[in-house]
Amino acid sequence: MSTPTVRARRALALGPGLAVLGVILALVAFLSITLGSRDIGLSDVLRALAGLDGSSIEHTVTVEMRVPRTLLGVLVGAALGVAGTVLQGVTRNPLADTGIMGVNSGAAAFVVLAITVLGVRGVNVYIWFAFAGAILATLLVYVIASLGREGATPVKLALAGAAVTAGMGSLTTGIVMTNVDALNELRFWQVGSLAGRYAPILSGVAPFLIAGLIASLACGRALNGLALGEDTARGLGQRVGLTRAAAFAVVAVLAGAATAACGPIVFVGLIVPHLARFICGPDYRWILPYSMLLAPIVLLLADVVGRVVAAPGELQVGVVLGVLGAPVFVGIVRYGRLSEA
Repeated sequence: MSTPTVRARRALALGPGLAVLGVILALVAFLSITLGSRDIGLSDVLRALAGLDGSSIEHTVTVEMRVPRTLLGVLVGAALGVAGTVLQGVTRNPLADTGIMGVNSGAAAFVVLAITVLGVRGVNVYIWFAFAGAILATLLVYVIASLGREGATPVKLALAGAAVTAGMGSLTTGIVMTNVDALNELRFWQVGSLAGRYAPILSGVAPFLIAGLIASLACGRALNGLALGEDTARGLGQRVGLTRAAAFAVVAVLAGAATAACGPIVFVGLIVPHLARFICGPDYRWILPYSMLLAPIVLLLADVVGRVVAAPGELQVGVVLGVLGAPVFVGIVRYGRLSEA
């Protein structure tokens, strides 16, 4: 059977799956807009979306709070899922995640420095410091891992990530232990949440997230080559060093913007790539778009659960994912096996 025929049949089998996930994502997004800690009837939500009554509290909550929050959840979820997929592919480590590659710790360190040194207050301002810290930490991991004759091998990337994470974490802990204001501000940001992230934050990070997601789709073929091993990838004409650098640049933008906007949200980038591989197999040209749709579904569902179960208050999405994600991941390890990256 010819390769084009195989590809055509695979596309015919997996293509409808993306459409189904797109419909599910739309339904979950609608749930995110209609359900929350405040009880708003479906008719009021529809009237608010249609812009029929701009003076009502229902309109304000729906249009100015829930819609931006939902859109941000879609973009951040997609970014975290894709960033985790790219990291697992480029490091060939099924446990690779933004949390162990210095992204979260770099963002937290810069937030603390902005608070203590520059007196920055408020999510709208220190989001940019978090973004800068996440990108700097990611680049630092890659530069450290690139030192030496072999370049940035998977093992060196993992070790460099652990070292940068430990260093940034120690810096953050040292500052917050002696500064109450920094501790309070960091505690609000570090829990991982979509709450309070409205239109200004959405408009600030959306260009970075959209650009990163588009660029990530071009990484599929290169990640397939790396999955065969470095020697095989070089034999196929792939420039391994350039591929890793480009992949890390994509991860830095996606994870940096997502972490800056919503704080360190756990498990999405770790679990979703395995779910995508389970559905569509080892081809990264399919894993990436599947992760791009699966991750926001998971994130928005967790956010809705957090708002509904704790009404009239809410549980932050980072807490919900931590509680629900841990047993799911244990189940993947216990009853299946970690899919090879």
